[in-house]
Amino acid sequence: MLPEVNVMAMNAVARDTIFALRRQIAKIEGTLPERLQAPVPGAPAGISNITSETTIIRRGLAVASPDAFLHTGIERLDTALGGGLPGAALSEIHGLETRDAGAVAGFALSLVSLILKEKQGLPILWVGTAEIFHEAGLPYARGLHALFGIEPEQLLFSEAPKLLDALWIAEEAARMTAFAAVILEIRGSPRLLDLTATRRLHARAQNAGRPLLLLRQAGEADPTAAPVRLIVSAAPAANRETVAGPLAGSIGRPAFKVDIGKSRTALPGQFTLEWNPNEHAFAERAENPVAVVPASQRGADPAPASGAVLAFPALGSPAPISPTIGDQPSRQQHPAHRSPRRAG
Repeated sequence: MLPEVNVMAMNAVARDTIFALRRQIAKIEGTLPERLQAPVPGAPAGISNITSETTIIRRGLAVASPDAFLHTGIERLDTALGGGLPGAALSEIHGLETRDAGAVAGFALSLVSLILKEKQGLPILWVGTAEIFHEAGLPYARGLHALFGIEPEQLLFSEAPKLLDALWIAEEAARMTAFAAVILEIRGSPRLLDLTATRRLHARAQNAGRPLLLLRQAGEADPTAAPVRLIVSAAPAANRETVAGPLAGSIGRPAFKVDIGKSRTALPGQFTLEWNPNEHAFAERAENPVAVVPASQRGADPAPASGAVLAFPALGSPAPISPTIGDQPSRQQHPAHRSPRRAG
């Protein structure tokens, strides 16, 4: 009997340890850990707990209320993200290259437009360093209202001299309920933006009940405490829609290519989203109707004429004769190949 008692005690300790680890992971990922309880004996397989508040923990994921998410309006994307972007957490919007800075900023402004629909009257704070603002620029104030329905006075910018200052400003702003959301824009993969720093940002956003968007420009997909990471780049724009149909050669709505790099559900997905500036809403595009390389504007673009036809020697035939002196480039051509490339 004594060995059996020891085994039962060890199993109980192991269960408590596993539950504590799951609770800590849920706290980091923002899956409502304050509503988790110990597993109920005899619960169905795959379900750890069922409470009176209909919070179900299944395979380590918490099913929260719909109000806990920022819905993009795209059902497939929201479903893949487990309900949408977290409404009170750190979310990462990642651009792999510097040229993706405009697409990342445009996608972030689209999310800001959705946020301001729910939290009207509150401004948005955009924090960044002088380096990132000089490299990627600032949003065009006169275009904010036309494209996103954002008034210029609703978007505040804070330019910090150093990354350490930008992190401090973002942490202090994230704890305030006076902002509808906070945006922190970072370039590259700095050491200061480690897992500890993102945990602090995530905790501040959770306590304030506000979203915090981390914009990453030309950086690696480093580990962060953000439950969601979206990789955004520009997608070719479709033709502009008119009453008579698509207008050939025109530029339509802004389009984004969105890949799910990280989420609570761990479900992969790739989406092409268009932003409707009139309705201030996303629309999913099933396929890209525009070719990456446009056709010639002067009519037909025939293929170039084929050159001389060369006969390759048959397998096992003797090696071909080396070219003669007359086939080599002239001496007037050599200096152009060997001359150094001028800077600038």
